[in-house]
Amino acid sequence: MIPCMFVLAEVSAQTPWTLESWQTRPALQQPTYENPAELRAVVEQLAALPPLLTSYEVIQLREQLAEVEAGRRFILQGGDCAESFADCQGALIASKLKILLQMSLVLVQGSKRPVTRIARIAGQYAKPRSEDMETRNGVTLPSYRGDLINRPAFTPEDRRPDPTLLLRAYERAGLTLNFLRSLAKGGFADLHHPEYWDLSFARHSPMEAEFHHMASGIGEAVRFMENILGIRASEIERVDLFTSHEGLHLWYEQAQTRRVPRREGWFNLSTHLPWIGFRTAQVDGAHVEFFRGIENPVGVKVGASASEEMLLALIDKLNPQGRPGKLVFIHRLGNRKIAEHLPRLIRTVRNAGKRVIWVCDPMHGNTFMTPDGIKTRDFGEILSELEQAFDIHAAEGSYLGGVHIELTGENVTECVGGARGLTASDLHRAYRSEVDPRLNYEQALEMAMLLARKMARAG
Repeated sequence: MIPCMFVLAEVSAQTPWTLESWQTRPALQQPTYENPAELRAVVEQLAALPPLLTSYEVIQLREQLAEVEAGRRFILQGGDCAESFADCQGALIASKLKILLQMSLVLVQGSKRPVTRIARIAGQYAKPRSEDMETRNGVTLPSYRGDLINRPAFTPEDRRPDPTLLLRAYERAGLTLNFLRSLAKGGFADLHHPEYWDLSFARHSPMEAEFHHMASGIGEAVRFMENILGIRASEIERVDLFTSHEGLHLWYEQAQTRRVPRREGWFNLSTHLPWIGFRTAQVDGAHVEFFRGIENPVGVKVGASASEEMLLALIDKLNPQGRPGKLVFIHRLGNRKIAEHLPRLIRTVRNAGKRVIWVCDPMHGNTFMTPDGIKTRDFGEILSELEQAFDIHAAEGSYLGGVHIELTGENVTECVGGARGLTASDLHRAYRSEVDPRLNYEQALEMAMLLARKMARAG
């Protein structure tokens, strides 16, 4: 098999950016296609199709993120660990939008700030892997890297990277975005009436009364606003949902990055906020090279191994002009490591006179295997990391600008804990994720209420 990309030459850090300049850098976590010509034909076809979104939306998000950077706004970023093509269904999409909207209203009440909703949706079709190959019963095949690249069934045909899946991903993303926009414009599910929310899980929590009081307070506040303004809340802000995904597959991202009329620069119009994953954030790597050249705001996952030199080099590469709202550092440190490492990360940026948006991802540092080999996360550890993040940022004179959570609007059983007290024995009941475990509807809403409580007390 022939690799679809490779290092052509050493390139100076001062080399001008082009749409293809990433191809001269080491590109990690990329699939190997049998026929590079077929890949390039698909990329050309994809590049000729209409964009999935507009540059106006990208600029709107960047402006909102500038408010986050200034401490006047908060980010809720959430959604599936990895989307599948099979989940492009109306009910599933609606359930994801529902939980994000509900959580955002709760966080607005707790933070006393507007909340920017960013969904991990309409493009989260690829995932990095620890190993390129997987072996079962003496048979070795390429690892499953998400529906954008290959298929989960353990057969040679399904595991072969298939370039035509890039077109199918584009189509699924377009269908998803179209339905999301229709829901948002239609006053979806009358969500400004929290008395209709499913709070049955609260019966199992010592804070049941507080949760119900919080929901009632949201409903009263929205109805008060409606009466004062004389219009329904759903008419005030019809579309305020942005999308994000890990910009892992660089050919897919390149194909949808283009110039637009009356604006300078290049826009990635596959998503509003692409992020660079923990495994591909090499300063001289292909991912940083590609995303340094686009006008979108860009996220970067950073962990305990991030050095001072790496953080500052990433800032210099991805936001050399220091534009507000441009760069988001998403720290994923783990419940047991955050107290040791987060202060160092914050001080590194502050002492250098730099500014970034800080967002906490409490999911990836808290993953473990049960005794019977099921990957899961503990609700209490996720909550602990988030609470510590708020406290550490406050102690350092910094501002935690948002949370990044893997969740679903369905009542799956993938994470243990929460008000219902799910245990390892419950995971078999409704474990549906192909990759990492997600908070279910109840756990996600409970998490938002606990965070809102924390933020309200912090003032």
